[in-house]
Amino acid sequence: MSRLNVNIDHIATIRQARRTNEPNPVSAAVICELAGADGITTHLRSDRRHIQDYDLIALKQAVITHLNVEMAATDEMVEIASRVKPDVVTLVPETPQEITTEGGLDVVAHKKTIKQAIAKLNDHGIFVSLFIDPDIEQIKASARLGVFQVEICTAQYAHLNEQPGDKTVRRIEAIEKEAARIKAATKVAVREGLKVAAGHGLTYRNVAPIARIADIEEFNIGHNIIARAALVGLDRAVREMIAAIREAQGK
Repeated sequence: MSRLNVNIDHIATIRQARRTNEPNPVSAAVICELAGADGITTHLRSDRRHIQDYDLIALKQAVITHLNVEMAATDEMVEIASRVKPDVVTLVPETPQEITTEGGLDVVAHKKTIKQAIAKLNDHGIFVSLFIDPDIEQIKASARLGVFQVEICTAQYAHLNEQPGDKTVRRIEAIEKEAARIKAATKVAVREGLKVAAGHGLTYRNVAPIARIADIEEFNIGHNIIARAALVGLDRAVREMIAAIREAQGK
């Protein structure tokens, strides 16, 4: 059965909108765990637009399941992670003006920088995952760097699903093709000895076909859960996502 890590970045986004003390990401993490989440994911960005350094310290102390911290492969971020020591660091691409992460790491082009970051994190006992597009060359390059896991970026799949009312044959075929690409990439990753996670833009409405890919062991989902939580509460929103994944898997 696949695990669900809940990304709580947008709890901090709400807090930072007023530069106040609430809502507290740690409180959100506790609620997510009590609702059945298998882990907590968060992204410490260089611009600190949501999660702050002190949040990581507090989350490390509070999270009892699994703490996955997304960050860029920079000296600053590696140094912070080396001090905080989350369970996993997921290296992601980052550009200053993006609304959210726009795609996977180009491991092939930035092999040297990524390799150095991996080595430093591993020296501090931190497992490293790489957030990459469902591309065979990127997967093979990741495996050569010795990471234990890749997280397949589902952004394109999610984008194709953004108009659920569009039932044209062309759109349905495009969605199915992208899901097949993710499945094929997952199989290659497993053959290369990698664990596989998936995330980016997954929702209650589109998660089922991806959840049915047997070799995906972990999902990192944030925005859709937090958006749902604004209407029905965080506990219920987390439980509903767990139920959606398990239903798709026949569990």
